[in-house]
Amino acid sequence: MRIALFAIALYALPAATHAQIMKCIGPGGRIEFASSCPPGTRAENTGIRNAPSAAPASPQKSLLERDAEFRKRQTDQQDAAKKAEEKTQEAVDRKKNCETAQAYLRSLEAGNRIARTDPKTGERVFLEDNEREAEAARAQRAVDTNCK
Repeated sequence: MRIALFAIALYALPAATHAQIMKCIGPGGRIEFASSCPPGTRAENTGIRNAPSAAPASPQKSLLERDAEFRKRQTDQQDAAKKAEEKTQEAVDRKKNCETAQAYLRSLEAGNRIARTDPKTGERVFLEDNEREAEAARAQRAVDTNCK
């Protein structure tokens, strides 16, 4: 009989989702476990709570998994920092190229003498008037490309 009552009490436990489990001592020392004790019984607190939702949603990750996640986050941060550094360096280079191209274009437009080195002989050769227009167009393209 006691076993049957105990089994019934255990089957009834999942129905009380957030209930305190009580130890009910009836007349003659009969013991039952329930969420609330029936009249005529003495209740004792067991300290057991039936709260399935209070259990952790996911099992705690192992130390190796947490370490792997940490290393992945660290690598991702380093990659992001490297990309940001490359982007700023590219912007600095583009700005410098823009300034150089603008200065060269201004020199061409002002009529300054522009000298080049002949690759075959190594002598200095100055731009002629007919070459100056083509060089100014090339300089303007360099300004348009680098100064956005």
